[in-house]
Amino acid sequence: MPSFVERSDESVMGLDDATVKPHERLAKFLAEDMAAVNALIRARMASEHAPRIPEVTAHLVEAGGKRLRPMLTLAAARMCGYAGPYHVHLAATVEFIHTATLLHDDVVDESQKRRGRPTANLLWDNKSSVLVGDYLFARSFQLMVETGSLRVLDILANAAATIAEGEVLQLTAAQNLATDAGTYLKIVRGKTAALFSAATEVGGVIAGAPEDQVKALFTYGDALGISFQIVDDLLDYGGSTGDIGKNTGDDFRERKLTLPVIKAVAKADAEERAFWARVIEKGDQRDGDLNHAIELLHKHGALAEARNEALGWAGGAKAALAGLPDGDLRRMLEDLADYVVARIN
Repeated sequence: MPSFVERSDESVMGLDDATVKPHERLAKFLAEDMAAVNALIRARMASEHAPRIPEVTAHLVEAGGKRLRPMLTLAAARMCGYAGPYHVHLAATVEFIHTATLLHDDVVDESQKRRGRPTANLLWDNKSSVLVGDYLFARSFQLMVETGSLRVLDILANAAATIAEGEVLQLTAAQNLATDAGTYLKIVRGKTAALFSAATEVGGVIAGAPEDQVKALFTYGDALGISFQIVDDLLDYGGSTGDIGKNTGDDFRERKLTLPVIKAVAKADAEERAFWARVIEKGDQRDGDLNHAIELLHKHGALAEARNEALGWAGGAKAALAGLPDGDLRRMLEDLADYVVARIN
């Protein structure tokens, strides 16, 4: 497999086209590696004895999605000069963990749409979604072990535990108006940023990068993941279904206390707080409530404030890359941080 560390200008022609989104440029740059990742995913999601496993997995894995997390692993490894085969294993591992969490999340949230398609639990059932998610978690650990790196295993195992912890914390805090921005950040660091940071960190580790670069990659992934989740929460109150791959307003209907709502609640008068208590804590939602919620978010500048926080985290992600090897990949990762927030322009 050829190294992408040094490439001629001709090899990246067309990648800087302003009409092409950063994750699309990254996918084109890493096309050969991503093909290997996709082939490995298809091979490892097979099951000789339980055909429902590949049916359910294929429904979600092959539905599209940006494959952002595995691309971060590949990019981090290549940027740090890696030329071996195991970044592919790690990228597939990251995607399996992500897919497993999506299967479980859709059961917990009783979601009906994912990546623009009906959820697996809707097409099959909750039992199938949970058990196939468990299967993918097991497969992900098999892939980790094959790298022969205990440090990689430690990072990804910790990430898997942190993701579960973040989901449980959200379960207990999401419908409590006393939940503050600090608790929200803990939830986001758990359920979203943990896998982003693990994805970038293991790329540096497998490449044998210096410790300062490994730490910088972790910081980049952590900040990018936080920014990404804040923006997703913002899009739920104003993005198109195509932007978020689910139904606009799902977080509101699922009574999730996300950052924009936390900010609006903090500024609410008695009447507004009673509204939030009814729709979020009690779950008594009526026609027109979503529109009223959006009006309150605008009234108190909650959406703008949350966007500014997302911008701050994206800036932190870009700053973390300063000490990493310069080149096309670093610039694409910087552009990716900008794009994460630009989705809500």
